[in-house]
Amino acid sequence: MTPPVAPAASPENTEATNAFQPNPSRRYLVDKVFFSLTWLAVAISILVLVALLVDVLIDGLPRFSWPFIGTDVRNAPCLRLTPPFLVTHPDEFTGAACLKWPFIMDFPSRRPEEAGLLSALVGTVYVMILIAVIAFPLGVGAGIFLEEFATDNWWTRAIEINISNLAGVPSIIYGLLGLAAFVRFMAPVTGGRSLLTGALTLSLLILPVIIVATREALRAVPDSLRQAGFALGATRWQVIWSHVLPVAMPGILTGTILGLSRAIGETAPLITIGALTFISFLPDSLQSPFTVLPIQIYNWVSRPQPTFHVNAAAGIIVLMVVLLFMNATAIFLRNKFQQKIR
Repeated sequence: MTPPVAPAASPENTEATNAFQPNPSRRYLVDKVFFSLTWLAVAISILVLVALLVDVLIDGLPRFSWPFIGTDVRNAPCLRLTPPFLVTHPDEFTGAACLKWPFIMDFPSRRPEEAGLLSALVGTVYVMILIAVIAFPLGVGAGIFLEEFATDNWWTRAIEINISNLAGVPSIIYGLLGLAAFVRFMAPVTGGRSLLTGALTLSLLILPVIIVATREALRAVPDSLRQAGFALGATRWQVIWSHVLPVAMPGILTGTILGLSRAIGETAPLITIGALTFISFLPDSLQSPFTVLPIQIYNWVSRPQPTFHVNAAAGIIVLMVVLLFMNATAIFLRNKFQQKIR
């Protein structure tokens, strides 16, 4: 029995088949054009960022000077060589040897050549520490509950939709919420327009980002890892704590980095809740008035004197250094978790 012979292709079928096959030369040209456009976009972005960075460095670097050891601390605080290191009442330590760094260790002043950003720098560090302490456990806990424990019903779906929408709400809305909730309603606890109020307001701002990042990181963990834990007799919490969470932690820290990077540059919510634009003392408690670097920079930029604009450029440099240090710490922790997983 002879095998069946395939019918010969008609000219009409051959033309139809060739019509769906892409032209190799045309496909190569499209690939080249797409590659060139993506490379051009990256190059333009890098050039713009480098130009902005160089402009800020040229304007702001002359404001910095080398630290030196002085003995007269009546005009500005300094870092003592013996405890207590940070002198907050200079008159009590007049004549003591201490490390002084102009502009960094000076308080704001109405004279631009004497103005510094010590209070704004310390306020920024305090606020970011409080935000990390408040937002990270709440965001990660909410993400774990919604992804691992919550049942799929209309209530959880409504919460998921609201969290996704809150991630895109303008920051001024969070400032109005903080003004109503933390400044007025919870004034006996927060102290009104205080350091704690600012941290709570910015924590609400970045909570949706951390929750969404946590859920996406948990979804990326393969289900076979969970099933293996259950097969060995572990409970759901033991599986999540010992197996799922360590694998998802690098993604969670990435979302935390994005949230904190957004919070450190926000100005509108803090102005709404009443953060000060001029403060000549350091916060001494969670209910103390405060200011941060973006507000201090905005205050200097709004002044007509050119020297204040130089101070603003120098403040931007300090803000970028704080941001890089904060992100480097989070990236270091993320890499540590990735090494443990491997």
